[in-house]
Amino acid sequence: MSEPMCDEAFSSAVDPRRARVSAAEVALAVGGFGIGTGEFAIMGLLPQVAEDVSVSVPQAVAVISAYALGVVVGAPLIAVLAARFSRFRVLLVLMLVFAVGNFASAVAPDFYTLIAARFFAGLPHGAYFGVAALVAAGLAAPNQRARAVGRVMMGLTIATLFGTPLVAWFGQALGWRSAFAIVGAISLLTMALTFAHVPRDKGNPKATPLRELGALGKLQVWLMLGICAIGCGGMFAVFSYITPALTEVAGVSLGNVPIMLSVFGAGMILGNIVGARLADWALMPAIGIAIVFNILAYVLFYFTMGNPWIAIVNVLFIGGGFAVVPGVQTRLMDVAGEAQTLAAALSHSAFNLANALGAWLGGVSIAAGYGWTSTGLVGAVLGVAGFGIFLASVFVDRAQPARMAAKPAAE
Repeated sequence: MSEPMCDEAFSSAVDPRRARVSAAEVALAVGGFGIGTGEFAIMGLLPQVAEDVSVSVPQAVAVISAYALGVVVGAPLIAVLAARFSRFRVLLVLMLVFAVGNFASAVAPDFYTLIAARFFAGLPHGAYFGVAALVAAGLAAPNQRARAVGRVMMGLTIATLFGTPLVAWFGQALGWRSAFAIVGAISLLTMALTFAHVPRDKGNPKATPLRELGALGKLQVWLMLGICAIGCGGMFAVFSYITPALTEVAGVSLGNVPIMLSVFGAGMILGNIVGARLADWALMPAIGIAIVFNILAYVLFYFTMGNPWIAIVNVLFIGGGFAVVPGVQTRLMDVAGEAQTLAAALSHSAFNLANALGAWLGGVSIAAGYGWTSTGLVGAVLGVAGFGIFLASVFVDRAQPARMAAKPAAE
């Protein structure tokens, strides 16, 4: 009895299709790693950038804002225009644009050229993750789509743990321009891996821009985007001011802050894994559970951040809030109908809006004198608003079958 089982296990272990799918997911995740590293590494290099291009540090923040604006603009625009083309080719082109944007950033001669280069580099961000998620989900079994999306997003979460601090270190040692050059090189590596391992597809000539824009007429798409833009803003409200909260409230030394940021990255990785598995188990309950977890984590942050040991748990939990992402991304694929490319890309525009909203509201609370940990309450309020949007989505889902059943009776 044991021999057939061993043969079956061996056959599964060397299943060539599974190996091809895994290689494709790795290729897509490397792209996510490069994009995540390029997005966040600059935050630790702003003083060097400001000095080199002769502006103040507050002025240099425009470099980060230009990238975020590129994400918001590029995600829907590229998704609509590229929907009919082969996803394999679209991924290659998007990564080429990202590479060019980063190499241009590395050689930018002045501040305004650097801003333009960062905007250009941000354009493919959302569309890449949207198309990569669709490709990964299409390669996976129906009951494993969220985990496939999670494995692609793993590149982004690993970037927060390893890629960003490593590239920032190179940037400090060799100059900030080297950081962008490294990210550009990762982009070229992603292109090579994509060419070698991502399956070719023929595209869909029926996927017109008008059909893609049809996703904007679906209430459920807007509700999921609302969860992204509002419900996920709490993470950014807290994380944007995590360093002063750690040093001024928890009493963590400035030298230990990088370790705490690594804990945040570890939390993102764990949240991504757990959230993806929960979403494959039960999609909508998984989203609701993740939102409630986030609310509790923000409240805990507000009340217990004064203890440095509990602060470690708090930072881990805040990072764990990433658990909502695989479920929301998968849900968007389900509710977008034939306009999946636009819906999947728009989620990343919504996350960037969450970044801006959360950071702004957190700053308002701090400026009003409520303290560094008040961002936790801001996050909790945003989380409650996100949970309200989630409940609205559940209500719409339940009401729709009732309306469909009532139609024949009325007729």
